[in-house]
Amino acid sequence: MKEIDMGTDHLKALKGDGLGKIIMNRPEARNAMSDEMNAAMMATLEDFENDSEVRAVILTGSEGAFCAGGDVKGMANKKDDPKRTIDIAIHEQRMHQRGTSGKLFKMPKPTIAAVNGPAAGAGMSYALSCDLRIMSDSAFFTTAFAKVGFSGDYGGSYFMTQLVGLSKAKELYFLSDKIPAEEALKLGLSMNHELEQKTLEIAKQLAEGPAVAFRYMKENLNRAVSGEVDDCLDLEVTHHVHCGQTEDHKNATKAFVEKKQPVFKGR
Repeated sequence: MKEIDMGTDHLKALKGDGLGKIIMNRPEARNAMSDEMNAAMMATLEDFENDSEVRAVILTGSEGAFCAGGDVKGMANKKDDPKRTIDIAIHEQRMHQRGTSGKLFKMPKPTIAAVNGPAAGAGMSYALSCDLRIMSDSAFFTTAFAKVGFSGDYGGSYFMTQLVGLSKAKELYFLSDKIPAEEALKLGLSMNHELEQKTLEIAKQLAEGPAVAFRYMKENLNRAVSGEVDDCLDLEVTHHVHCGQTEDHKNATKAFVEKKQPVFKGR
């Protein structure tokens, strides 16, 4: 994979073999967010979404940590800027959230969080916003917000509620306990512990899969979370019929009849 210069050391981005990979890179702070990281993350995801050669995206952290969320130490040391009103702060964070966790959730390509260590607060939200999560045995999730007097951000309350249900989400947010990899697997927050091997295996499978079908499949499932059943049914029909006109579908049905392995071209 070829590394892309993002203009900061706080985030690394790589592309190749149908994959886009993002590595949060502040190991001295357990890859806690920074303004530079957020800006680079937004730019990278925008690039990956619009690059037809990128058919699946991996998000991970460097050196044994996924992401500690917001930089609490940085917040404590940050001086208030009188020109930065609360309205400006809210607007800026809304844009950051929509361009990062919102983009991971909504972009029309499969996204995988390779959770290689602690994923706390907004870092946990990043992981939950991805379509799939694979954890190392030493990794864990924690909402963490209550411990620093925050209510939660980057979509975690939405994603967690959809994944584990309202009651369990409240428990995890109120108590801020650690969720080790084994418990995350039982809760449906993670799918496997064989981190590096399984991540590449699944990412490759997705990158070689039917990109058009995945795009519509993801939209169907995301819209089903909050949509009416008739809306979901109608959307499925539109997408299903459209997929039936693709070269991928026609080649795959021919391969099925001939008992061959289909080759998907994303069109």
